[in-house]
Amino acid sequence: MISITSLAAEKIKGLMLEKGEQDAALRVIVVEGGGSGLQYMMTLEHAQNEDDQVVHENGVKILVDSQSAPLIEGSQIDYVEGQGL
Repeated sequence: MISITSLAAEKIKGLMLEKGEQDAALRVIVVEGGGSGLQYMMTLEHAQNEDDQVVHENGVKILVDSQSAPLIEGSQIDYVEGQGL
């Protein structure tokens, strides 16, 4: 459903450690942004909902709600340094 590169996983685990949230999961949320397309959000959470799909990859637990799951099918989370917009 969704994957995470080893570099992104290491960055997320480092962030969790820094914030004292080592037991948290990464929640990925996709919402429709009206005329601007889809908006992708990520947060750290401890609670898992009944309808969540759960992915464990590279040491990171990823939670995706049932409405977001079809919108991120086949996506990959990566981390890139030094690219400004």
